[in-house]
Amino acid sequence: MISIVSQIDLARMHTQLEAPEAGGAVVFTGMVRNQAMGKAVTKLVFEAYEPMALSELEKIAARARAQWPLTGLAIQHVIGEKVVGELVVAVGAASAHRAAAFEACRFLIDELKQTVPIWKKEFYADSSIWVSAHP
Repeated sequence: MISIVSQIDLARMHTQLEAPEAGGAVVFTGMVRNQAMGKAVTKLVFEAYEPMALSELEKIAARARAQWPLTGLAIQHVIGEKVVGELVVAVGAASAHRAAAFEACRFLIDELKQTVPIWKKEFYADSSIWVSAHP
């Protein structure tokens, strides 16, 4: 399951990672924190060019599947407005052995942050800023 969503669904993610041959699954979740750059964060807004974002997520997934013997893989990223504490991204990998699941999961989140066209705007009490380049 690779998707751009309005709400992270961890139950669905875990279902996607289940397989009889899986010995372990690793899931990483990212959430809105209450501060950044020394300022109190009030909310984040995520935007994406969805067709390209999904295409890039598929490429990352294919690379992970080629590099590790995965039995399952799942990626979800939100768009829209999120407040402190809300989940914004979840990536998961399952494999017969934990090492592959851990390595693949880290690869998935690191590559997602580097290459997928999803943009984040941080809002503070007195201002806001696009954290990464916006189209």
